[in-house]
Amino acid sequence: MKPRNSPSQDTLFQVFGQRVALCGALALLAPTVVMAQAATPLSQQQVKLLSASCANCHGTDGGFQGPIPAIAGRPADVLSTQLLNFKHRAPAGTTVMDRIAKGYTDEELRALASHFSSIRKP
Repeated sequence: MKPRNSPSQDTLFQVFGQRVALCGALALLAPTVVMAQAATPLSQQQVKLLSASCANCHGTDGGFQGPIPAIAGRPADVLSTQLLNFKHRAPAGTTVMDRIAKGYTDEELRALASHFSSIRKP
């Protein structure tokens, strides 16, 4: 005997099917949204704003002269590789850079690398 006011098995399958269809539709839309975001290049102003957080450890314009490495004037491909490694591979001995890098998109990390490579060392 079925309890009163409980949904039938057919109703449950129908609701489940609708949710699966909705999830599938959202999954198909997600790459479109990501591609639309990636298609818009970052402005110099946006990159400058992003780079401000790097000054906390690497000094103004990445030129800190101390125990933390200066990043100003280093080759963009080297910086980009290091930043992407921090984000995706977290090399041994990493202090906080692996956690910091995860807060940026790959595009933002490449833009930051390019930005700091264009700054002449003090």
